[in-house]
Amino acid sequence: MNQRHESNGPADEQQITLRGPAELADALPYLMGFHPNDSVIMVALHGGRGRFGGRLRLGIPQSPQEWAPVAEQLAECLIKGSERRGERPDAIVIFLCKDPAEGESGSQVMERLRPLAQRLRTACGGLDVPVLEALCISDGRYWSYCCPDGRCCPAEGNQLAMPGTSVMAAAAAYAGIQVRGTLREMEARLAPLTASAAAGQQRALDSAGAELMPKLLDEEGREDVARETLDLARRLMKRLREAPVAAPSAADISDDRLISHDEAAAVILGLQDRETRDRAAEWMEGPEADSALRLWRALSRRCVAPYEEHAAAPLTLAGWVSWSTGDEPGARVALGLALRMDPMYTFAQLLHEACNQRLDPETLRRCLRGERSARTGRRGHRTDRGARPRTARPTTARRKKPPSGATRPEPAATRRGSRQATPGRRTSRDGDPHTP
Repeated sequence: MNQRHESNGPADEQQITLRGPAELADALPYLMGFHPNDSVIMVALHGGRGRFGGRLRLGIPQSPQEWAPVAEQLAECLIKGSERRGERPDAIVIFLCKDPAEGESGSQVMERLRPLAQRLRTACGGLDVPVLEALCISDGRYWSYCCPDGRCCPAEGNQLAMPGTSVMAAAAAYAGIQVRGTLREMEARLAPLTASAAAGQQRALDSAGAELMPKLLDEEGREDVARETLDLARRLMKRLREAPVAAPSAADISDDRLISHDEAAAVILGLQDRETRDRAAEWMEGPEADSALRLWRALSRRCVAPYEEHAAAPLTLAGWVSWSTGDEPGARVALGLALRMDPMYTFAQLLHEACNQRLDPETLRRCLRGERSARTGRRGHRTDRGARPRTARPTTARRKKPPSGATRPEPAATRRGSRQATPGRRTSRDGDPHTP
């Protein structure tokens, strides 16, 4: 196999030519920003020289019965998504990444996944886009499902290059591109706490839910909860920002120690309200972004059983801030986890699709800046009016305030404000039908 693939962007950017399965396999972590585990990855190629385009990732379905429909869905998603951006793929490259189970070899993994590779190739061909290469990567080796030549693609597979020694590694180092470890490691930073810490956090969530429930059912109380949630979140961000800088390996532990169980519970439950969450999404750039991202990660880790589904809000905010600040791999991981917790969480769905389509986040940043400016203007106007005498009205005469932010996405499910504040709601969703 000596096909030639070239990854190139604008004319003033460095161009890298990749020849054959070996260099494609070595390039995968740099294309994704991490070492994928247990993943189907599809990359669109454009033009005669195979310029890399859109890409998507999905956890490998455990049941082979799911492989056919999933293959069709993935092929359609990548091809149709590329068409919507105005550039239909000329070819596709497929990667199947899977660690061997105990007692299993990489060769056995490759053979076990061969039907999935064939399903994917057939699905792409059915949409008139050929699969140029399909690789299995397992146990430090790679195999080609497309190359029949045993001289270059033997049955025992080929050893992956040593990290940092490939042409792509050299180009990535020159460009300042970093590989953030494995997908499993990235997800672990957002996973719920375990052992004794989880028990204390669960009690705090139970207590906060009982306290907030009556308030969330009342309009005036709901506004109070929103204000208190955002004020507390600001204080926590300030606390994180002013804390001594910890080593990367200890940063998450340090952040967890700075936030009490009760504080985490209050913000987590407050963020279940859509308008409150959208207000929090405004902390997306400048000095606010770093401390906001640390807070959302920490809160995601505090969504312990049976509150795992509550993590959809902080995970989505973590994904949004990551995308807004240029960390697309981190954004895809966080948004993928949010959709694993709640596949119907519309804000995560929209952000995930936009991120995968490589859209510019500035459009949403501009919208959120406008919301903040408009709200500040309304607040100033109310302050001016407040200096004049006014007739007191009984609270029962309060008119219902129309929902703000109507132009922004809202989850398709019934708003969780009071529903998710109720403890004991468990989720059994463990599949991820989306691509981080």
